[in-house]
Amino acid sequence: MTAVARPPFRADQVGSLLRPAEIKEARAKVERGEMSAESLREIEDRCVRRAVGMQEAIGLQSITDGEYRRGWWNHDFLGKIDGVEIELDAKSYKFAGSDDPRYTPQVRRRVRRARPMMLDHFKYLKSVAKQTPKFTMPSPSILYHRGGRAAISREAYPDLDELWRDVGRAYREEIADLAAAGCTYLQIDDTSFSFLCDEKFRESCRARGDDPEALPHMYAEAVNAAIAGRPPGMTIVMHTCRGNWKSTWLAEGGYEPVARAVFQETGVDGYFLEYDSDRAGSFEPLRMVPKGKKIVLGLVSTKTPALEDKDTLKRRIDQAARLVPLENLCISPQCGFASTHHGNLLTEDAQWRKLELVVDVARETWE
Repeated sequence: MTAVARPPFRADQVGSLLRPAEIKEARAKVERGEMSAESLREIEDRCVRRAVGMQEAIGLQSITDGEYRRGWWNHDFLGKIDGVEIELDAKSYKFAGSDDPRYTPQVRRRVRRARPMMLDHFKYLKSVAKQTPKFTMPSPSILYHRGGRAAISREAYPDLDELWRDVGRAYREEIADLAAAGCTYLQIDDTSFSFLCDEKFRESCRARGDDPEALPHMYAEAVNAAIAGRPPGMTIVMHTCRGNWKSTWLAEGGYEPVARAVFQETGVDGYFLEYDSDRAGSFEPLRMVPKGKKIVLGLVSTKTPALEDKDTLKRRIDQAARLVPLENLCISPQCGFASTHHGNLLTEDAQWRKLELVVDVARETWE
């Protein structure tokens, strides 16, 4: 496989991995008061080391901690920002067939980073990974998109521009500390853009007083404020998908409505795009990708245990290469395997086989 000096790599991954039973059992014991937080951390450390070893043995150059220390890909991080509260929200989006409680971040006070959010998570990953450690964090746009203006205190923020200034500062402080700890590969996880590809979500935005045509541009500015003055040597990518929870999703629709804002207005180096099913539409919006930007095609589904056909994946890569040069393409799963502690409906063995498939297809495509 032709090596690339900087990420994203030819064979890459989004981030989360199915939580081992050992971690789930230990966390339940902590909640019942039967185990200390210190003991839980020792178990998490052991499981992270094992997962890192598995990823490196498969041949991945991009190594994550599986988000093993998180319960939720977004809430655990956002809830550590001072001024943000994660609250039960009966009106929040529901995944297909789900009656599980949903949560929405609420900005109750002026936002600031009182302390590091997940710096310790990265430091441990860096200490055990031989290949490039990758860290993921939710997009700042999620603070607004889930609840809209009603989720932002008007007393704290009569002007939304002030919110994005404060949020951007909090993110920049975290990113600076990550860089100082040796982080060279950062991923911003964003579902806001992809939800705006779906007319039912666009209509829900109109119903609450937002303009779905304007929101992608506001979100692009929020991402840019978060990564402004990025540390030298750090590659920053953005992942977007249409929801990922217990193998279900929320949104459908191609990238056309948000393509200009995503590809031409967000100042990241590459994009991880969900393309494992018809939900994501065609590759045609990739015509808007600027020269030199990397596209990681999420062709392998994390939602089903069925292993994709190699030749089909290669044909899909060839189709995308008509719009983006092959040297600027990569391949990955379409999302993480466990955006929350619940995980998707497949086994750990199926998970590892899918990651092996990604590596194999990349080797055979770019060899």
